[in-house]
Amino acid sequence: MEYKIAAQFFKALSHPTRLMIINELLNKKICVNDIEEILELRQSNISQHLSLLRLLNIVDFKKDGNKKCYFLNNKGSIKGILDIVNKMKEGKESKYAVDR
Repeated sequence: MEYKIAAQFFKALSHPTRLMIINELLNKKICVNDIEEILELRQSNISQHLSLLRLLNIVDFKKDGNKKCYFLNNKGSIKGILDIVNKMKEGKESKYAVDR
């Protein structure tokens, strides 16, 4: 993987909302309106984040009637990254932690 592509991938994962979306998609395909309810965010905000994740081929979607239901393209890689994030959450709060 080129370093530029890898940097874009990690930049996409560097936003808390995108990490939360990816975490929700880890175990199942989820439609946008379900993500909206789970994360308590506006649909337009969620769609912007999903568009970026889709552009980088991290997620994709299938239409279910008039709904778009998203899923992860490479669960194995994403799961490994989220495992690291979750271990960080379990440990002491970092002095570099920021509010979302």
